[in-house]
Amino acid sequence: MAYITLNKDLLAKNYSYLQELFDKHNKDWAPVLKMLCGNKKYLEYVLSLGNEQVCDSRLTNLKIIKSIKPTVETIYIKPPAKKSITSVVKYADVSFNTEFTTIKWLSEEAVKQNKIHRIIIMIELGDLREGILGEDLIEFYKKVFELPNIKVAGIGANLNCLSGIMPSRDKLIQLSLYEQLIEAILGEKIEGVSGGSSVMIPLLLKKQIPKGINHFRIGETLFFGKDLFTNKIIPKMKDDVFLLHAEIIEITEKPIVPFGELEENPSGEMLEINPEDYGVIHSRGILDIGLLDISKPDFLIPVDKKISIVGASSDMLVVDLNQTRKKYKVGDIVSFKMKYMGALQIMNSKYIEKKLI
Repeated sequence: MAYITLNKDLLAKNYSYLQELFDKHNKDWAPVLKMLCGNKKYLEYVLSLGNEQVCDSRLTNLKIIKSIKPTVETIYIKPPAKKSITSVVKYADVSFNTEFTTIKWLSEEAVKQNKIHRIIIMIELGDLREGILGEDLIEFYKKVFELPNIKVAGIGANLNCLSGIMPSRDKLIQLSLYEQLIEAILGEKIEGVSGGSSVMIPLLLKKQIPKGINHFRIGETLFFGKDLFTNKIIPKMKDDVFLLHAEIIEITEKPIVPFGELEENPSGEMLEINPEDYGVIHSRGILDIGLLDISKPDFLIPVDKKISIVGASSDMLVVDLNQTRKKYKVGDIVSFKMKYMGALQIMNSKYIEKKLI
């Protein structure tokens, strides 16, 4: 059975690096824990590292987080659906919002639960996911301010989450100016300006974050140590906090070109054949993991760099072992680092065992 491991020591190093970085720049941050998919033992460890504020986009995960550490402040990082309003107020101390109707529902539910629900108003900066347009912000804020049991905790924005629009100092200055505009026109103090996600860290390292931006939500860089501008690993951070381990269930010397009438495979892909490959024989291994667990084999990075991935079907992954010096045999384990979306899918697979090491 394939399994994934989370290395406590490596994660602690990444966490400490980020904490020191944000402390140095006098910024607040909150770990984004959605990729843990509510795994209790993983959540218990991350919550033990010390942060008093965490983010997630699934209410079932926030419920588990609150059961582990009731005092931690939870942020629901997407606009709530109507059917989830009761749970949002119950399990999220703060939620991201862009629709007045939704905030009105939150207000009504907060009154019922005798709570003050805090919101962050998300502003569109060009990536075209969630966010209200800047020119609508003042009127929007005025209406929200009149609702009972709702407090605006701040404003925020997302970049590089849908269209790939990268953050820049100019865009962050624009976000910071919206805060100043609200305070000047409405006389309301804005607690926080949440500038964005892991993609902001390279700007912080280059000291390009405006003073007014004081909060960040960090997931990918915490778990993978990645600079999302260069796609390289940030010095002193680790990219192997998570590893996927899969067992070899077959090793055979086979032609690298299939034989027979060629059509699309079940994934709708048509194999392109290099004529130079005819007659070439390679050692191939089959592993006990497939597209049911991870939709794109490209999300996997073999730890043994001499192994290459051939392809995958629903339940099996085929690798080429011809270049590796290690003498693999049936029953051996092949380990992989993962890209963020790959690890997210693996964590969401009920067929993959999760281990804390």
